[in-house]
Amino acid sequence: MDLQALSDFNLVAAHGGFGRASRVSGRSKATLSRRVAELEQNLGVRLIERGSQSLRLTDEGRALHERTYGPLSEIAEAREAVVLGASTPRGRLRVSAPVVFAHVALPRIGARFALAYPEVQLEIVADDRKIDPVEDGYDLVIRIDPSPDDRLVGRRFLNDERLIVAPPDMPRPLPKTDNEACVVKAVLLDATPPGVVWRMGSGAGMDIALKPEPVIRLSSLLMVRDTVLAGAGAALLPKLLVADDIEAGRLAYWGTHTGPSVEIWALQSSRRLVGAKVRAFLDVVEKAFPEKIFVLPI
Repeated sequence: MDLQALSDFNLVAAHGGFGRASRVSGRSKATLSRRVAELEQNLGVRLIERGSQSLRLTDEGRALHERTYGPLSEIAEAREAVVLGASTPRGRLRVSAPVVFAHVALPRIGARFALAYPEVQLEIVADDRKIDPVEDGYDLVIRIDPSPDDRLVGRRFLNDERLIVAPPDMPRPLPKTDNEACVVKAVLLDATPPGVVWRMGSGAGMDIALKPEPVIRLSSLLMVRDTVLAGAGAALLPKLLVADDIEAGRLAYWGTHTGPSVEIWALQSSRRLVGAKVRAFLDVVEKAFPEKIFVLPI
């Protein structure tokens, strides 16, 4: 069996079509189509049903893809490590990250990586959608509080917290003796459910409950931060996003939201070996957060 033709078939199957496989790999649709047709002729079975608008794997095609995709990916990784040298990262590295983390942390991390590994073409895409590393052509995805997924493996590299912040001239609420929630003018994400209550420690053995009264609802955390900076009201935001503003006095820190910390993970497909360029990028990321907990600058 021609391993290159089998690899081309798996590329098309993983990406759901010749067009998408062509865009991800940089190979022409005609070449991919020809190689898959040669594989079908060699095996004597139809692997792909080609419709005018869509592509569907046959039962035989699905079985072949499921049983060969993982081993072929490992062979490709092993070949890259041997040919290029396991200690010298080279080639293209595509990383997907949430919009806020990408904007706040990855420009500096990306610059350090690019300077340290000039033979790697780094591409970082800011995207809050749920990404499938194989289907969407990413080597690594960074996600916040990801749900368990057998198809992904990785490591937690950072714990963050959610802080309640406000414009500096906005009076900070005091705890009420009857434990009633204090109503505060707030800037909220549009996905925030009605009736939500923020809780923060008071330092006196009791939590302060805040009931945010929305002044405006916005679709992104970056917009929420900028609107609080403009003086519209209080907000619940990641420490990573507002640490510099707190240190500079542009925002007032009211308290830390009670509850579990926010976990940030770097993940990749469980079907693939960890390549040299992925390991190198993860090393740069982890050196940026050596304590795995984001602390406010001193």
